[in-house]
Amino acid sequence: MNRIHQESVDLSAFSHIDINLYPLFIAIYEHQSITKAANLMCITQSAASHALQRLRLQLKDDLFIRSGIKMVATPFSHQIYPRIKETLIAIQHISTHHISFDPLTIQSIRIAIHDEIEPLIFPQLIRHFRDLGLATRFQSIKLDRTNWAKDLLSQQLDLVVDLQQKVDEKIYFNPLVNDRFVICGLTTIENLEQYKHAQHIGVSSRHSGVLIEDLHFKKLNIQRDIFLRCQHYSTALQILKEYPDTLLTLPFSILKNLKLPQDLKISELPVEFPLMKMGIYWNSQLASHQKFEYLISEINKIFA
Repeated sequence: MNRIHQESVDLSAFSHIDINLYPLFIAIYEHQSITKAANLMCITQSAASHALQRLRLQLKDDLFIRSGIKMVATPFSHQIYPRIKETLIAIQHISTHHISFDPLTIQSIRIAIHDEIEPLIFPQLIRHFRDLGLATRFQSIKLDRTNWAKDLLSQQLDLVVDLQQKVDEKIYFNPLVNDRFVICGLTTIENLEQYKHAQHIGVSSRHSGVLIEDLHFKKLNIQRDIFLRCQHYSTALQILKEYPDTLLTLPFSILKNLKLPQDLKISELPVEFPLMKMGIYWNSQLASHQKFEYLISEINKIFA
């Protein structure tokens, strides 16, 4: 603190400094792309390129060198990045500290969500924010479990709805729904032996890999005979009608939102099985932003 007071500010120098260029510097540095930086700053790629050129002249360094599709930071950029980011964060905190947040300023929200989970979440989400009198536009994006964490951290997504799992420490998780697995078939399942000796339909949007429920069955030394694997539970239910000895295991909340065959029997799993925890993920670096504080608070109210 004493050092800050001892240093003087050359106010005349700011006539030659365009502070608006520095958020763009941070965006290009963190995403290694002028295109992504331009999207985050809500400007055109051409405007971002011209702004970068002005900053290069101002700082007398190339700052970023194109290597393939990436913009690679120069040694000078690596040196100044921490100080610039720290300064911008400080300015951001000062400028927003006494400003009351207006939810009407939330224009759009991009949410990645699995298409089987979408009917459970989105109708309630839209209804709640409509009742709040907001004209927020929601964009549902197909969940890509390989890349969603990266997209969340790069702010290509605002929120992600998915099952609870281990993720990057920079990502926060907030539980919304606890669900249980049940069994569907044309016959009632009364014991484990009956379940184990049946043929099963597996549902997954992935082309390979172990099903979520089979990860838990493996711990119980239970191996199922998956005779068919498809992408949607609605498809699996239609197939059940043609194969009376076949079973489908799925989350109960998803089952409630599907059109069920008339003779369908629903049974509880004949073994103890952990609840499936589903919730919302967001970038921890944005957790203190009033927009995200408001969004998470309102979404929690929906599923409380």
